[in-house]
Amino acid sequence: MSRTSPHEQLHTPEVSRRGLLKTAGGLTAALAVGGSTAVLTGGTAGAAPATFTHPGMLHNAGDINRARVRVAEGTDPWLSGWNRLTANSHSQSTWAANPQATIIRGGDGQNYGILYNDIHAAYQNALRWHVGGTAAHGDCAVRILNAWSGRLTSVTGNADRFLAAGLYGWQFAQVAELMRGYAGFDLNRFKTMMLNVFYPLNDQFLRQHNDACITNYWANWDLCNMASIMAIGILCDDGAKYDQAVNYFKTGGGNGSIQRAVPFLYSNVEGYDLGQWQESGRDQGHTMMGMGQMGALCEMAWNQGDDLYSYDSRRFMKAAQYVAKYNLGSSVPFTTYTWGTGQNCAQQSQTAISATARGEVRPVWAMLHYHYNRRLYLDDRYISQMCFSIAPEGGGGDYGSASGGYDQLGFGTLMYAK
Repeated sequence: MSRTSPHEQLHTPEVSRRGLLKTAGGLTAALAVGGSTAVLTGGTAGAAPATFTHPGMLHNAGDINRARVRVAEGTDPWLSGWNRLTANSHSQSTWAANPQATIIRGGDGQNYGILYNDIHAAYQNALRWHVGGTAAHGDCAVRILNAWSGRLTSVTGNADRFLAAGLYGWQFAQVAELMRGYAGFDLNRFKTMMLNVFYPLNDQFLRQHNDACITNYWANWDLCNMASIMAIGILCDDGAKYDQAVNYFKTGGGNGSIQRAVPFLYSNVEGYDLGQWQESGRDQGHTMMGMGQMGALCEMAWNQGDDLYSYDSRRFMKAAQYVAKYNLGSSVPFTTYTWGTGQNCAQQSQTAISATARGEVRPVWAMLHYHYNRRLYLDDRYISQMCFSIAPEGGGGDYGSASGGYDQLGFGTLMYAK
């Protein structure tokens, strides 16, 4: 068993969809049911696409068409995923939005639960419209989007305001992307809200980290803000913002960048390469949250032609295998993890993996399994076992009322099964 240090650069070339297409002469590929619909474009690897693909965040046109066709056929696992969606109380077209001028997370007057409940209701109704075709659900999603873009002016609170801006920023943008072009949706006003309310906090956090040591905050803080910036970039066709997220993933100084999020690698552990996740010594709930946050970032990039899933010799896959294996009940290696905290970078260390919340269910695994196993045909033994052990995946409202149950949008069985 070997380890690489957090800063050792791996040089194995990663798969670059845009680079491969450029080599092939810039051909474009579209898809039939069961494949990938993202348009692959030529251009400089690592740069934003000249033209963004829409829809092109968590779901591309092929994902949507496949789910629609398979549900109409009554085919599992899509039908089971659909039934999980329609049974959720947030998925009903009668959901009434409750927009606020100010959202507070952390400190006095917290009200952020109002926002995440409305976002998940909008997302679930958007899925019901796309997959089931019922206008009432599309109308509901748009009512929620318009209500919030017409009222929300600030996200505030203590340091947790940066979590709110990140988590709810990237999630909200997903719904707007799905409803782009829908009659009555004020897309321009929604873009203005994302640019004026969410992006400044996302950008401020990645640049300044709340004036703390750059390693003070856990990986998820960086990741959700990176995902929000990427989503806003795609929604607004803003290449600079998209590149900001991609570049931070690759070379950022905080714990959300890939080599800090996966600081130690282990080769050939019972036949599989594994990667220790940055929050593994903290608890497993936040560790699995990280799978969802980095997974969302990688999926959005994939649908725009960038393969972050495979970046740095598939470093993220190794981490997902590690997290899945441990949470399935098996042992994994652990290297003492030391980081700087506070404003003066006081050192702290974790010497063992945490068993807290071990085996907690979060709907993050279908996205990863169906990418690594069904798109790339890789042996993802532990990711696969985790995926099928919790299928079909639900979403917000199915995993408790606390905010952790809303950290990911879910319904991966419906939208990613191939």
